[in-house]
Amino acid sequence: MRAILSSLVLLLPFLSQPAAAQDASAGERSFAKCRACHQIGEGARNLVGPELNGLIGRHSGAVEGYSYSAANKNSGLTWDEATFAEYIKDPRAKIPGTKMIFAGIKSEKEIKDLTAFLKQFDKDGKKS
Repeated sequence: MRAILSSLVLLLPFLSQPAAAQDASAGERSFAKCRACHQIGEGARNLVGPELNGLIGRHSGAVEGYSYSAANKNSGLTWDEATFAEYIKDPRAKIPGTKMIFAGIKSEKEIKDLTAFLKQFDKDGKKS
């Protein structure tokens, strides 16, 4: 019993630690994988993919002037953190028929960091 209590006392500091925080700086580095097709920030334009300003909270297929696939326009998705995380792991599994050709990001930490980076930009590309 004493050994169990001693072990628990040693584990307490680790059990009370918060989950790893999102790191927008690491997310910016991860965004390098997206940069060939997407822009973000003031002056962002649609490229091969739509600009990503104000992504979280936006309806899928809603960027003015971008030619989306029917699958994306009709998906009915609203981008929140959970939906984006599921999508970015495997875009074609989440929206079959999407034009997005990307193998996906499998690391939960990298996805959280990328999300933190994207969330900084409002619909006008202003960084908060």
